[in-house]
Amino acid sequence: MKGIINLLIIVLVTTSCTVQNEPKPIPVPVDAKPIALRAGLEKRVTQDNEFAIDLLKKTIATSGETNVFVSPLSVSIALGMTWNGANGTTKSEMETALKMNGMSAADINDYYKIMQSTLPGIDPTTKLSIANSLWYKTGFEVKPDFLKVNSDYFNAYIKELDFTKAWAVDTINNWCAKKTNSFIPTIIDQIPSDAVMYLMNAVYFKGIWRKQFDKKNTSVLKFTNESGIKGDVNMMYQKDTFGYAQTETAQYLDLPYGNKAFSMTVILPAANKTTTDVLNLLTTDTWKATLSSLYEREVMVYLPRFKVTNKFKLNDELQNMGMRLAFSDLADFTNMTSIPVQISEVIHKTYVTVDEEGTEAAAVTSIGIIATAMPEIIVFKVDKPFLFVIREKSTGVILFIGKVGNVDKY
Repeated sequence: MKGIINLLIIVLVTTSCTVQNEPKPIPVPVDAKPIALRAGLEKRVTQDNEFAIDLLKKTIATSGETNVFVSPLSVSIALGMTWNGANGTTKSEMETALKMNGMSAADINDYYKIMQSTLPGIDPTTKLSIANSLWYKTGFEVKPDFLKVNSDYFNAYIKELDFTKAWAVDTINNWCAKKTNSFIPTIIDQIPSDAVMYLMNAVYFKGIWRKQFDKKNTSVLKFTNESGIKGDVNMMYQKDTFGYAQTETAQYLDLPYGNKAFSMTVILPAANKTTTDVLNLLTTDTWKATLSSLYEREVMVYLPRFKVTNKFKLNDELQNMGMRLAFSDLADFTNMTSIPVQISEVIHKTYVTVDEEGTEAAAVTSIGIIATAMPEIIVFKVDKPFLFVIREKSTGVILFIGKVGNVDKY
């Protein structure tokens, strides 16, 4: 009898340990509720997506990089902040580049405000932060209305900073590092003597796949690059149900994160097509049509783990998109300051990793503003012999003319 009791105790203890050691199932998040945009702002979303596609195409064409990863939202927000300081043709050219045509200033600024306030909170399982800052040189005149719109609509951190100090660069870079979880620790290397302002946006994203890849299924397979050279990669694998679509040009796979508020849509060119072929046909209309054609079906997914880091100077790309005057000494930023200024550079840094767990990405956009011609304080000190003329201005006739070689105390 004693032996039976001992056996029962062992069975119960073993069962208890087994239950306790079993991993708890990960709860599936409740599907996200859509962001409600007021009437008219859907148009601005389409415009921003058009800007995104155009920016990618221009960056690929100009950079010559094999891997190109950009955050059009970051660039759009940073330029949106700057656009509020532009005037005249400079402003209309920026609107052309940013595809803002037909939108009022109030609607454009409302759009940026809504995106920045709603996107970070739509998926509790995904971390998304959007931050803006505006740094201007000590003593530089900035119009109060320009600072106010960047504070009210962009929630920008505004700071007057002594650009001549050695620590000024570190101050700005530390802000970037903090806002991107240290993935982009620096955005500027030095501050030129003619720099008067920096407008910056930082975006950080960390999303966990709704259906994660099991690391046990990751294996070393071949990947053929665009030069036709094969190399080893860590290829992730899973078989599950995803949104899928196929055309003559490409296959489309939608991999959701968390509560499905965010997803990664992977576009794989067809066997006889290239990424260039896909991009040539990619417009906001074809993109909308593709998304509407996605349907759930079981898919065997092979996706390589990858990491991409980029740094782009987007001056040429943005000028090719129609924004020319802003980079010239004819720029009109009189809504920002009464001092003649222009954009010196638009620097965009990005980082992304994709693995079995999900995706982590960061981007910083920096817009440097320089003085086109800093007003000089003229010194006219008459402390030596001089000439003078008394004339009638309308005709130019000289009434008196003289030379003073010596001045007595009068």
